[in-house]
Amino acid sequence: MRLRRCGPRAAPASSAGAGDARRLAPPGRNPFVHELRLSALQKAQVALMTLTLFPVRLLVAAAMMLLAWPLALVASLGSAEKEPEQPLALWRKVVDFLLKAIMRTMWFAGGFHRVAVKGRQALPTEAAILTLAPHSSYFDAIPVTMTMSSIVMKAESRDIPIWGTLIRYIRPVFVSRSDQDSRRKTVEEIKRRARSNGKWPQIMIFPEGTCTNRTCLITFKPGAFIPGAPVQPVVLRYPNKLDTITWTWQGPGALEILWLTLCQFHNQVEIEFLPVYSPSEEEKRNPALYASNVRRVMAEALGVSVTDYTFEDCQLALAEGQLRLPADTCLLEFARLVRGLGLKPEKLEKDLDKYSESARMKGGEKMGIAEFAASLEVPVSDLLEDMFSLFDESGSGQVDLRECVVALSVVCRPARTLDTIQLAFKMYGAQEDGSVGEGDLSCILKTALGVAELTVTDLFRAIDQEEKGKITFADFHRFAEMYPDFAEEYLYPDQTHFESCAETPPALIPNGFCADFSPENSDAGRKPVRKKLD
Repeated sequence: MRLRRCGPRAAPASSAGAGDARRLAPPGRNPFVHELRLSALQKAQVALMTLTLFPVRLLVAAAMMLLAWPLALVASLGSAEKEPEQPLALWRKVVDFLLKAIMRTMWFAGGFHRVAVKGRQALPTEAAILTLAPHSSYFDAIPVTMTMSSIVMKAESRDIPIWGTLIRYIRPVFVSRSDQDSRRKTVEEIKRRARSNGKWPQIMIFPEGTCTNRTCLITFKPGAFIPGAPVQPVVLRYPNKLDTITWTWQGPGALEILWLTLCQFHNQVEIEFLPVYSPSEEEKRNPALYASNVRRVMAEALGVSVTDYTFEDCQLALAEGQLRLPADTCLLEFARLVRGLGLKPEKLEKDLDKYSESARMKGGEKMGIAEFAASLEVPVSDLLEDMFSLFDESGSGQVDLRECVVALSVVCRPARTLDTIQLAFKMYGAQEDGSVGEGDLSCILKTALGVAELTVTDLFRAIDQEEKGKITFADFHRFAEMYPDFAEEYLYPDQTHFESCAETPPALIPNGFCADFSPENSDAGRKPVRKKLD
């Protein structure tokens, strides 16, 4: 699979006129991965700061939290569902001012000496909902503490000592994973607050639903846009030379991010309030269109692309298999196109044997786009042409169906590496013994990883100990069992490795503090990929 031209063509203009000219393109790298590499000088700085300023900053930040706790405790007494009094009592205004000052001191102690704010924050009567993006770190809490706006959070968060009390003070909207009806109730509560004519605090929502590395804006979940009320887009930037801020699903962990950030002399953050976005009648009827158009406005302000990758793509990007997908894989784009063509993973998995048998019978014979469409049982379309181009490395207008079947197998069962390799051996293997040569193994692994170039010579020689010039799947399987980390050693030894957390949460959830509450998407029954702390 090739990495060039793997972005989809521009989307056609929307009938509403608001969603045209969307810049749909794949990000430069996997948006769910953050690779942090420090130079020798930076490592020396971290070592020095760890022994000097880091403990001081940590103690001051903890002291500020403890100082804020009793104020938040007193101010949060009473029913959380009760509508706030209007106007606010003088003592509540004083508490609000003190808490903002304490939180600002805490961030200052952490190295955020200046928080640059651009634009004007709208009044609650102008926009009851603030949509923030990109969501890339728990440091995104800075605008929350500066404005004391409400947020959407997991219900379990209120039980966290000290932090839970501070959270309750801003009157958040809680989402309960144990309540099957919680998502609907959450949307109804947001609607109620949005239509209160400014009586409730504004709600800050991160519509991406998960953390990314800020290289693009992924699909916005429609929960914030279902009420059909005006929203104010807010964009965040961290223009730091060394990015110790980003906390994605794969990369430095929460404590490491905290440690490295506190070891920087100065950390920068920019918050820009964009003009209020009032939805059209069509957008009010179609929350997905509304979300897409707001995302386009925010992407233009940030100068990044938008992509239809979703939170669910984390499962593919971070699946625990022996062939971990590299940061520059094309398979995320391939998975997006599969979704766009309406191909369901469950059905594809059932049909893999049929596809593979068809590809095996062709024996590497190339096909054009019409035959390619017939093989997948879909009509020729722009999306199919984009998918076709991923496999048309030479630009000849011909592709090998076997490569597509390998990619489909990875998308359908991302953690079952050996099942995909076995399927590939059946298609590429010689009729007499099912063996493949080095060239075929290279093609199989390049497709399984979604990369354009890959050197497999050392791996092939390690497996082919008898120097027969060919290997079978049994040889590959035996080698993989003896050396389960063969990919790290032989295929991409120079890449940064990330350790998976030992524990996993009961459900796949966003790793920020703004939970996905879109009623049409359920987390139930989804296999977790790794643990992140909210």
